[in-house]
Amino acid sequence: MSLPPASLRFVAAAEALGLSVDVQEYPAGTKTSADAATAVGCEVSAIAKSLIFMADDKPVVAILSGDTRLDTKKLAMAMGATKVRRAELDEAKNATGFAAGGTPAFGYPSPIAVFIDPQLRRHDEVWSAAGTPTTVYRIPLTDLIVASGAVEVDLAYG
Repeated sequence: MSLPPASLRFVAAAEALGLSVDVQEYPAGTKTSADAATAVGCEVSAIAKSLIFMADDKPVVAILSGDTRLDTKKLAMAMGATKVRRAELDEAKNATGFAAGGTPAFGYPSPIAVFIDPQLRRHDEVWSAAGTPTTVYRIPLTDLIVASGAVEVDLAYG
C-alpha cells in the first residue's frame, strides 16, 4: 500500500523517535472520532484526537479522547493564556504541517505546546490520526505521551 505524502512524513517522524507505526488507510475517511472508531472497530473513547488551538496567538495542541469535548478555559489556564480559540485551517496547517482532520499527536516541523487529557488513560492503546483524514495508527498511550511531549492536564468539560 502506498501512503499519502503527509502520512509518510508522519511515519518518518515516528521512526526518528524510535517508534514503528502501522498506518492504516480508510478511503471512506476517519475525519471525526466517530468515523475513526467505526473504521478501526474500537470505542470512540479510544480515539486520541489532536485539536489545534491558538492561545494568545501561539499554536497549541490539545489531545483528547474522542468522546469528550475541550473546555477552552481549562486550556487557557494550562497555557497561561488570556484568550484561546480554535485555529483557522491555515493556522493549523502552518503550525503542524498537517491538515485539520488528520493531525497526528506529534511530528510537527517546530516545537508546539502539547497537552493531553487524562481521560485517555481509560485505554492502554489508542488510535490517532496519521497525517490525513483517511489514515490512522494504533499506539500505546504511554508511547504517544512520550513522543508528543504532552503534559497531562484536565482539559475536558465536566
